[in-house]
Amino acid sequence: MNKVQAQERINKLRELINDYRYHYHVLDESTMSEAAADSLKHELEQLEQQFPDMISADSPTQRVAGAPLPGFTSVKHSQRMLSLNDVFDESEVAAWLDRLKKLEPVNELFVDIKMDGLACALVYDDGMLQRGITRGDGFVGEDITANVRTIESVPLRLRGNSEFTQGRTEVRGEIVMYKEDFEALNKEREAAGSPLFANPRNTAAGTMRQLDPQLVAQRKLYFRGYDLLRANPKDVPSNEFAYRTMNDLGFGVNMKYELVPADATSVMKVAEHWEEKRHTLPFNTDGLVIKVNDRSTFARLGVVGKAPRAAAAFKYPAEQSTTKVKDIFISIGRTGAATPVAMLEPVVVAGSTVQMATLHNETEVKRKDIRVGDTVIVHKAGDIIPEVVEALVSLRDGSEKQFVMPTSCPDCQTKLVKLKAEDAVWRCPNEECPSRTWKRAQHYASKAALDIEGLGEKNVIALIGSGLIKDAADIYTLQREEVIKLDRFADISASKLVEAIQAKKNPPLSRFLYGLGIRHVGTQTAIDVANHFRSLDSIGRATMDELSEVEGVGGVVAESIVEWFAEPVNQKLLEKFKQNGVTPQEVQQVGGPLQGKKFAITGGLESMSRDQAAERIRALGGTFQSSVGKDTEILVVGANVGASKLAKAAKLGTNQITETDLIKLLEQ
Repeated sequence: MNKVQAQERINKLRELINDYRYHYHVLDESTMSEAAADSLKHELEQLEQQFPDMISADSPTQRVAGAPLPGFTSVKHSQRMLSLNDVFDESEVAAWLDRLKKLEPVNELFVDIKMDGLACALVYDDGMLQRGITRGDGFVGEDITANVRTIESVPLRLRGNSEFTQGRTEVRGEIVMYKEDFEALNKEREAAGSPLFANPRNTAAGTMRQLDPQLVAQRKLYFRGYDLLRANPKDVPSNEFAYRTMNDLGFGVNMKYELVPADATSVMKVAEHWEEKRHTLPFNTDGLVIKVNDRSTFARLGVVGKAPRAAAAFKYPAEQSTTKVKDIFISIGRTGAATPVAMLEPVVVAGSTVQMATLHNETEVKRKDIRVGDTVIVHKAGDIIPEVVEALVSLRDGSEKQFVMPTSCPDCQTKLVKLKAEDAVWRCPNEECPSRTWKRAQHYASKAALDIEGLGEKNVIALIGSGLIKDAADIYTLQREEVIKLDRFADISASKLVEAIQAKKNPPLSRFLYGLGIRHVGTQTAIDVANHFRSLDSIGRATMDELSEVEGVGGVVAESIVEWFAEPVNQKLLEKFKQNGVTPQEVQQVGGPLQGKKFAITGGLESMSRDQAAERIRALGGTFQSSVGKDTEILVVGANVGASKLAKAAKLGTNQITETDLIKLLEQ
């Protein structure tokens, strides 16, 4: 990238980030996720480091936040409310610490959970609350004292009798809305037909900027302190002392902080501890705050630009980030679905490198106006396939190219069709399409279906490419002597693969049915159909009316099952399975201590996954449901459950039990 291109990109990034920050910090609106904005800002910082002569005083990297809202009195802060520089991994933590230690000896760090709320400073004179001030631009904030006074967690008078209840004491912290209170508020708004709020942080910020304190009093907010200021800095010798003192004075603080040695390994141990556990906290958080514990050392290290040297914010892998679309190609799935897929410049999202993301279908590409060359926001949560959320249109330079849906399959050149005029998905109708063939075989061997170890995507492609198999039924004819000739296999791996395949000749009927890859038949539908008809032959003979009698099977699913079994090519496949010795187990009359009881699970379980719990419930005769319904008898309540879900269960009269209670039922 030359200087002209860099300047153009920097200008566009600054404009977009400033627009986001104005909406987020001033208007309390989200134009994109904070993670996506962080990603854009990170790109801007890297460009400015590469071209330092392009850094300007008005760059988003050189400021803290937006201007104060009109409608409140502006108040100058006694000390500037600073922001923090971000670090994202162990190497960046280590580099930050190395820079500090070149300037000052640093032995101990204070590590706390970073809260996602509205930063606020509370000023006390002789122990009495005098003023509440928002961060504003860091130098000048908004006087929100009337609103702050409605928050019950804010002391109107400081507790105790010490030097901190005399003279001027300032407590800084975050005003947050807890997740369960946010869900309850949105539930009320939904019932009233009002627009739903986007997230707890924006709701808390928007509430505090209401001009009517009575409205603020109606919403449940919390103030949690993170800093303590006095005219004489020696009054607060350490950050740990500040937390304990704030707590003594009557403030809620995060007492789960940790003091650790000043090395990256110790910091990362704390980060790893909270990576999953943070989701059980009452408030939202995306990382940790790391500070030099000794306040005199902290002060000597000073400030660089907008941030103190002696503190940093560790951010967990974002579930969203930004990158560029290099190309868009068509992927053919096992059912023939032709899915547009974006090929991306590699980007780390949710802890893993993403290079491709689904665009779902032609209609979605047009609706989102995704073009080759676009800078886009990519989303990935947990194990969900990455997807492109939106294109950042304002960053376009005119070189982007619109996507045109091909008319034929890229793998077999068969003309793409829509099964129904109203369908959004184009499909390859060729049952022998190479992509459809190997993906069907892979699906059959997948964990949720037959769970055949060693038969993943690359091995399936190798077996099909060599001509050893043409479909899933052929895998049962494989011999060790044939497999070992392939480059991907040695003697032991070939033997293990053949043994794993032969061990799955009598699979549970539901797993076999799911493994066939029938459109619209997921794992739960396969279980319901298998339990109702009990044998593969009975399912194959079932009519649409008979299938529709199964709970959870509607007309679309019933039609799909009937059509699949009626296809001659599928009848030949089933016959081949039979000839190769594959006999799905018939479902016996299910009995057991949980016979007839219907379970649902909400929240996370510690001792097992949700799928494992479902299998154990079914093994004892119970029925597992994916969500709470009118006929759900027992709701297992795990960790991090929203108040609205529990309220729904209570309204339906569903019996609620804990994970411990469930284990007792499973072990009886």
